[in-house]
Amino acid sequence: MLETAFTLLDYPISYLELIGTLAGLISVWLAMKNHLWTWPAGLVNVVAFALLFYRFRLYSDALLQVYFFGMSLYGWWAWRKHDRPEERVKTLSGTHRGQWLLVIGAGTLVLGSVMSRVHLWAPSFFPEAAAYPFPDAFTTVASIIATYLLAKRFLESWVLWVVVDLVSIVLYFSKGIMLVGLEYILFLGLATAGGLRWWHELKNR
Repeated sequence: MLETAFTLLDYPISYLELIGTLAGLISVWLAMKNHLWTWPAGLVNVVAFALLFYRFRLYSDALLQVYFFGMSLYGWWAWRKHDRPEERVKTLSGTHRGQWLLVIGAGTLVLGSVMSRVHLWAPSFFPEAAAYPFPDAFTTVASIIATYLLAKRFLESWVLWVVVDLVSIVLYFSKGIMLVGLEYILFLGLATAGGLRWWHELKNR
């Protein structure tokens, strides 16, 4: 699956990158529309990206896909079970927002520290040092929280996704994963549109 599917402007695009990118775009577009099939499309995306990120030594991002897989199953179940209008979009309290920010900050420091040394502790699984361990850790931790909040239909999930997308764009272009970097530019637009759409839904209700 790492074989080149086609070349775009001298950049070879592998089947993994192509499949993961297309599935990810479909998943985020469906999430913006608050559609149940967000989660099945997400399952295809995370499997492809788990293999791709491991190949590029973005270990935190690779491990993150395992969590995404479980949360995609949970989100699929939760949205099917709680699909009544009154259980759709909602917002966090100010206290809960502050608590989640502290969790993200602490989680980034801990995971970044671990991933900067993981090649020393488990060289058979991680033969090379992690690339950009702290930015990679931030996107991982923030994505974990954002996915959970999305599954619970909290509006703040989209704010987190906007921040994650901005950091990810820089990270993936720095690593030369060009198609994924371009995908995250589209994700940024979709996250912004998704947040506005959910806000209007909440406001109108």
